[in-house]
Amino acid sequence: MTPTLSASTLIWVPMAPLIGSAIVGIFGTKMGGNKLGRKASHSITIAGVFIALMISLMTLWKVLNGAPVFNETLYQWAVLGNLVMEVGFQIDSLSAMMMVVVTFVSLMVHIYTIGYMHEDEGYNRFFSYISLFTFSMLMLVMSNNMLQLFFGWEAVGLVSYLLIGFWYTKSTAVFANLKAFLVNRVGDFGFILGIGLLVASTNTFSYSELFAQKDQLIGQVVPGTDWSLLTAALICLFIGAMGKSAQFPLHVWLPDSMEGPTPISALIHAATMVTAGIFMVARFSPLYELSDTALNFIMIIGAITAFFMGLLGLIQNDIKRVVAYSTLSQLGYMTVALGASAYNVAVFHLMTHAFFKALLFLGAGSVIMGVHHNQDMRYMGGLRKYMPITHWTSLIGSLALIGTPLFAGFYSKDAIIAAVHSSNLWAADIAYWAVLSGVFITAFYSFRMYFLVFWGPERYDQDPHAHEHHHDDHGHDSKPHESPWVVTVPLMLLAIPSIAAGYLVIGFLFGEFFDGVTFADVNGHPAMAVLREEFTSVMGMTMHAIWTAPFWLALAGVLAAWYCYLINPALPAAVQRTLSPINKLLEEKYYMDKLWINVFAGGFMKLGKVFWKVGDQKIIDGTVVNGSWRMVGWLSGIVRKFQSGFIYYYALVMILGVFALMTYFVWRNY
Repeated sequence: MTPTLSASTLIWVPMAPLIGSAIVGIFGTKMGGNKLGRKASHSITIAGVFIALMISLMTLWKVLNGAPVFNETLYQWAVLGNLVMEVGFQIDSLSAMMMVVVTFVSLMVHIYTIGYMHEDEGYNRFFSYISLFTFSMLMLVMSNNMLQLFFGWEAVGLVSYLLIGFWYTKSTAVFANLKAFLVNRVGDFGFILGIGLLVASTNTFSYSELFAQKDQLIGQVVPGTDWSLLTAALICLFIGAMGKSAQFPLHVWLPDSMEGPTPISALIHAATMVTAGIFMVARFSPLYELSDTALNFIMIIGAITAFFMGLLGLIQNDIKRVVAYSTLSQLGYMTVALGASAYNVAVFHLMTHAFFKALLFLGAGSVIMGVHHNQDMRYMGGLRKYMPITHWTSLIGSLALIGTPLFAGFYSKDAIIAAVHSSNLWAADIAYWAVLSGVFITAFYSFRMYFLVFWGPERYDQDPHAHEHHHDDHGHDSKPHESPWVVTVPLMLLAIPSIAAGYLVIGFLFGEFFDGVTFADVNGHPAMAVLREEFTSVMGMTMHAIWTAPFWLALAGVLAAWYCYLINPALPAAVQRTLSPINKLLEEKYYMDKLWINVFAGGFMKLGKVFWKVGDQKIIDGTVVNGSWRMVGWLSGIVRKFQSGFIYYYALVMILGVFALMTYFVWRNY
């Protein structure tokens, strides 16, 4: 009997985290009188996410066993003429996989937070926020229409603003969350333009109805121009993805967002929010296949992000920022795969990356706790003997990240490189060298971090800023220490898919799992077809790895990091001095922050001052508001002179009026 999906069950996937968030957000904070304690707050929100995970796993199991695509309206919000605005779910292999990834990583983050935030005053508020974020992301990935997609899109942006600025008394956190919010508004402006163009042309928000009309969109142009409407709409949609998925040049918000607590770095910047853009492009693959211009644009942006953001990871000393720039680079890899029409491969890397990058972020948080809230890798070293679980799980995460055979990242990253190599778009040549070079860069900065933190001499007692860090909150002395079980258990649970997810799931990539969900034009964009043809078996792909360039580039990166930071630690400083102009460029992050702050933000601020001074003060206040009362005052002053109160004055005016009228009529008759 073929399994089926039901709305009455699916509705609880987003609703369980929402209900948990609402209960804790109201009754666990000052708003509701702090009626819930810490244990009750984390128990309620964890229960909500656990329910969502169980239903998501059950849904994925049904999809794997042949359940038909679920596409139903749950609630009709409004009808404008023929345009229907609805809330509904579309559950297929893509959304089912995303539901499991989001809820699993979210559950791990919820459990981890018990240990990481256990002395924070905003403990209950934090749990409410991350549960609300989980609801928002689930609404995004489960949607069956562009209106609900936009709701989820904006909701994750809003909650990320709250989470990045969670420590709102820190000026750096306030600046970071404002920066994230504003940069994402730039991308979202493009996103809503793209949705508007498609809705205006097709008169529908529904994915299925939109894709059914795709052939009618091909010949249309943007009114008043000769631009292809479809290409313009798809590029606008991708500009939204550039904001959410932190693609160059809208990437500047993500590194600064590390000002938030570490658990949200794993939740938002590894597994969920930043992958929303990748998910969206894969969902709209039937349309993207119709525009080579849009695909070339996507591939070039992804190549720039993958290569140049990886370079910035080489010089970072803050452990969380290394992982943040790594995330940027890996998102670039996913974007390149989308441009090559290898949507399945992009989503596959999205999944494997979610596990090992969440592991690396949470591992970094464990290290920060273990060394008493120091984040500078220059003052760590030798931690493997103090933090064995964190060490081994972080090593697994690093091996997965660099694409080591048998680890999750190997299968998805190698598939991306092969897909780009097989693409026939003009941007593929540039992208191929970018992603190939990125393999060495990724291996170097990943193992630079690993060796600086876990090997070499112990430097934790040399930190000049030690007095600025928080006091040790676990009752240990000044030496590093392993984290409590609520931190290490999620690390171990995330390490399992970081090893196994690749070779267990890659069969779905080349099988029928995504058939009918993502679309690729075999003739125009053959990358996915070539990959399917060349794939023999999991072990065949694994054994073949030692003959490929990515394997040797990754090995060279690891060996270079080992030599530079364990054998000859003076070498990096010498190279830094020799290449000081390049180092300066990297330290300034290609001057993109200054460009955004001084040119874009500064330009808009100056424009705002012009509107304020000229528009508001002079035109509105000076002319319209003040001018109107001055005019009334002037007229009333004149009228007041005719109202003297003396009878003889009124009689004189009447006589003069009669005389004027008589004179007028006599003149007319004459």
